[in-house]
Amino acid sequence: MSNTKELLSERIDELLDILKSRFEKNSSRHENIGWDKVKIKLESNTEALWSLNQMEETGGEPDVIGYDQETDEYTFCDCAAESPKGRRSLCYDQQALDSRKEYKPANSAVSMAIAMGIELLTEEQYRALQQLGKFDLKTSSWIKTPADIRKLGGAVFCDRRYDIVFTYHNGAESYYAARSFRGMLKV
Repeated sequence: MSNTKELLSERIDELLDILKSRFEKNSSRHENIGWDKVKIKLESNTEALWSLNQMEETGGEPDVIGYDQETDEYTFCDCAAESPKGRRSLCYDQQALDSRKEYKPANSAVSMAIAMGIELLTEEQYRALQQLGKFDLKTSSWIKTPADIRKLGGAVFCDRRYDIVFTYHNGAESYYAARSFRGMLKV
């Protein structure tokens, strides 16, 4: 991931084309939302474009999944069929990463999300996303873990198996090649 939070104009054009194409192909995720208004919001927010580019480059395939009239914000979420490939093999957070004595993963899900300018999904948000499609049929995704669980050393993740969304627990320091995290960004 790049240290600068600005994209070249060519990359902005490419990214907007990618997002528009995905938006049009998946209209059931955002009924009654028009691309032109989304594009106007994006063009005036370079930080959001940078974050969406990070989501795209790590395999998240971000798409609009909602609009909040009160805040005038569009919600983007990782909509890749499986948990994003460029974010796999991460433990849950920095505390978990620091606690590992050996075989440390490269990063943690929470730290990477912060660096990307996005948020991990809550369990409620993850379940809402699963109403828009079938995700994580072969992978799993870390979700925002409640503080009382995290305080005891645990972390929570979800997946979809047998057409049911499951929520599980693991030690926060664990990491797996088939587990990543899904992010959300409000613009």
